[in-house]
Amino acid sequence: MSLKRKTKVNPSFSMASMTDVIFLLLIFFMVTSTLIVPNAIQVNLPSSEQQAPPQTPPVRITVSHDERFFIAFGNEKGNEVLREELQPLLQDYAAKNPEAYLAIYADRDVVYDRVVDVINAAAALQYKIILATQAQNE
Repeated sequence: MSLKRKTKVNPSFSMASMTDVIFLLLIFFMVTSTLIVPNAIQVNLPSSEQQAPPQTPPVRITVSHDERFFIAFGNEKGNEVLREELQPLLQDYAAKNPEAYLAIYADRDVVYDRVVDVINAAAALQYKIILATQAQNE
């Protein structure tokens, strides 16, 4: 007794679903890559061992090799400010975000006194301070 199939199998393969998956992956990687906020001001950081980053977005103060100050809040781009303007800007941000961190990106060749000025301004406002460094090569 022979059994017959009622439906025939189509041997062709549809790539439509595969292109949809590739397109969604492309969109995913494009969106997640824009979440990374690189520090646009180039400074030569000292090196240290790897540390865990803080949970909240920090306030970033960058001191360039020519002793110019840049400040950025959260994921914003850094803006150049005078040293005298740091204290009022940090005070305004501390009033809105009492648990804020302050990350200091100081060039390796900056006079230590400039970094201490930033630390003193932040310490007066009870900021938790992080000194940014490069990963140490082993």
